[in-house]
Formats: sequence, structure tokens, C-alpha cells
Amino acid sequence: MKIIILGAGQVGSTLAENLTSERNDVTVVDRNAAALEELQERLDLRTVAGHAAYPDTLRGAGADDADMIIAVTDSDETNMLACQIADTLFKTPTKIARIRATNYLREDKLFGAGALPVDMHISPEQLVTDQIRRLIEYPGALQVVDFADGRVRLVGVRAYYGGPLVSRQLKELPQHLPGVEARVAAIYRRGRPIIPEGDTIIEAEDEVFFISARENAPKIIAELRRLEQPVKRVMLAGGGNIGFRLAKALEDTRIQVKIIERSRERARFLSENLRRSIVLAGDGANEALLREENIDDVDVFCAVTNDDEANILSAMLAKRLGAHKALCLINRLSYVELVEGGSIDVAISPQQSTVSALLARVRRGDVVRVHSLRRGAAEAIEAVAHGDRSNSRVVGRRLEEIKLPPGTTIGAIVRGDEVIIAHHDTVVEAEDHVILFIVDKKRVAEVEKLFQVGFSLL
Repeated sequence: MKIIILGAGQVGSTLAENLTSERNDVTVVDRNAAALEELQERLDLRTVAGHAAYPDTLRGAGADDADMIIAVTDSDETNMLACQIADTLFKTPTKIARIRATNYLREDKLFGAGALPVDMHISPEQLVTDQIRRLIEYPGALQVVDFADGRVRLVGVRAYYGGPLVSRQLKELPQHLPGVEARVAAIYRRGRPIIPEGDTIIEAEDEVFFISARENAPKIIAELRRLEQPVKRVMLAGGGNIGFRLAKALEDTRIQVKIIERSRERARFLSENLRRSIVLAGDGANEALLREENIDDVDVFCAVTNDDEANILSAMLAKRLGAHKALCLINRLSYVELVEGGSIDVAISPQQSTVSALLARVRRGDVVRVHSLRRGAAEAIEAVAHGDRSNSRVVGRRLEEIKLPPGTTIGAIVRGDEVIIAHHDTVVEAEDHVILFIVDKKRVAEVEKLFQVGFSLL
């Protein structure tokens, strides 16, 4: 697939890295020549220096025959204009734009039929807000992602010493939770993946990914960790777009929210536009302020400013002062692995959230949802099975008959409104939504081929 990425920032660079590793023909456009040079040294792609919305720049990047344009510059206006020009001048089939301003996002007619030719618009701030909300809903989880419109959840949990299922074989799970269907999709032990079998024993500190119907997820978490109390008090460091959205979302629940915002002008805005949240003007890394606001009673502390270092320091300090759980927003991927699992419980990468949303539009076959996991090393995908036994490698076959790439497991199937947890004798039917976990991202192309319909496989 020929793809043009407009913007060589953190999202554009991460996306380029993902797409070039899957043998796509990628061109990156940016005005920053140094950023383009750095990308070209690392990756097998083309670069074009210039303004992302100029027709000549797009023409030079190959827009005449591009399959897709993904506009992720820092300017919403540039992204939307580039999509308009790509549609008008080059008839580019698929146009995706990153749009951050809520003033645009709340106007649905802007992106309706006959309006701006943007096939998909993504808001990194909203994606991160949704991710943090899910982590607050499941206090013991490291990662929570949805499939099939929220009916199925994939949850990553760090097994806790003394958990009911720790030091036991996976095949004992049904005995502990009779009537609760779940499938362990992958286990990471000291950073290395283990493909789960029935006799696999879960050890303390293992990172366990399991798939279940949404309503069963809390019961599975309780088997691997100590029972966590529901979150009642949340403190946010940073009242920017993400902090504001998150506070507004949590106000609809029974959770008490406090926001610490450094800018007095922004703090005033927050206090005027939030109904129940307490807004404090100050520094989220101020020890005296945190103690004064009873940080040791806080269930979840979220550092969500635009400064990675400030987020790391405030989250580490909050955890040391007694916050039960510390979450931290980190833009630099290299920082994520350094801090997660120590004082900071979960590091959240806006880039990975954004890339996950974009990859579903790039995948071949009918892939409707993609979630990038383990800092991009693994993926979970939701693919729709089409055809019949004569022209499909999956339809009409038991799971044990399907030749999955190494390190790939099928966790669940959604058939209409029914959630079916995968077993070796489960038969895939046409139009089933199949949810897979892929330990080695390099195998994604092989999985996509499985779900492409051929003329005949007999």
C-alpha cells in the first residue's frame, strides 16, 4: 500500500516505523529537514520537505497514485486542508486527519456526507482519556482494550504473589471460576513472551493478558491480584485538554476529582467549566501541596501535563507519599519502559493509542480494530471472517485446523450478540468477529492473509 504521512512528529514517526516494518511504501512530509533526515537514516522510506497542505508538496510526495494520506501535523487546519486538497486534486481514496480541538470535534456535520472529505478523524486526547477511564474502572489492570463495541475486553494484569491462580496451571481456571469463560492469550515473564498452554503455571510478577466478556473481566482480575477496592478519589496533575476531558468524564460517576494546574488562568477556566471537581492552582510536584491535599488517601494519581519529566517526577512523588496507584502520561516511547513497573504503575503513551486507532484502516483483510500492546511489540486485532470453507482459510474450520502463525492465539469470537471464548473445537462461521493476540508483530501480515478471501482453496 502506498501511504503518505503528513507530519514527522512523534505520532508520524511512530506510525512510519510501524508501516515500513510491514512493507508498505511510505513517504513522510514535513517542513523540518532534520527530522526527516533522522527518519530516513532509521527507516526504509521516502521523505519530502515542504508544507503538508501545498499541492506541489503533495504532488512531489506521490499523491497522484497514493492509496492513503494520513495527516498528523501539529495543526488541525493543515490536516483538514490537506485532506480536502488530496480529495479535490488527487482523488486519494482514503484520507485520515488528526484533529485535537473540541470546537471542530463537536460539530458532527463537518465530517458528514458532502462536507470535509475526511474518512476518519482521530483525537489523541480523547483516546488517552478513554484509556485512563478504563484503567480507573479496573484498578488492578495494566492495560484494558475493547473489542466488538465493548462486548469483549482484553486485559493485561501483573500477577500478584498470593493471588488465587498464581502458582497454578491455567487449566485450573474453570475450577476457580465455574461458569465464567475466559482465555489467557499471552504471558510475559521478565519481558519474554510465553505462549499459554493448559499446563502453563502462572508465576508472581508475570504480565498476563486475558480475553473475556466485558462483565467477567473483574472476576478474572481478582484471581490474579488482591481484591482492589473501587476507585473513589482521583487526583490529576495537569488541567490541559486531557485533564479537563478526564475530569469532566469522571464527574458523571461518584468519583471525587481534584486537579492541580500550574497556570492560574487555566485553573480559573477549569473551575468555571467543571461542576464537581476541586481545582487547585499549584505544582503537581510540590510535596507540601500533595500532603496538604491528603495524597495518602488518593486511589489514583494521574500526571497528564505536556511535560514528560514533570509527569514522571510528580507521579513518583505521589506514589512515595502514599497514593495507591500512579499513572503517568509519557510522550517519549524510550521513557515508557524505563519507568513502568517501578514507582509508576502504568505509563500511558498517546502515540501508541493514536497508532492503534490508525492501524485498523491500514490493515488488509477486514480488520475492524487494532490495539498496539507491549509498547508496539505485540498486537491484538479484531478481524471479520468472510466467505466459506472453499475460499477462506478460517470459515468452516475448527480452531485447531487453522494454521496460525507462531505466537498467535485466537482468544474469542463474537457472533451477533454472542461472545464465544475460543476452544480448540470451536468452528468459525462467516461474518464472525475473531479476536486474535499476536505476540510477534512481524507476523501481522500472515494473519491478514488468513482473513482474505481467495477464489478457491480446495
